[in-house]
Amino acid sequence: MTQVVLGENEGIDSALRRFKRQVSRDGILADVKSRRHFETPIEKRKRKAVAARRKRRFR
Repeated sequence: MTQVVLGENEGIDSALRRFKRQVSRDGILADVKSRRHFETPIEKRKRKAVAARRKRRFR
């Protein structure tokens, strides 16, 4: 669950920007988009292979 606590004199615009940044960093939107439709086993394997390659590259 993503939360953003408002500061003492913080405006709603800056809090909304912080919330959007936190959501994108956590990968929530990407997860929601991936669950929108049925994924075939072949698509799932391809996605996992790409993620593994990307993970290996950044290590």
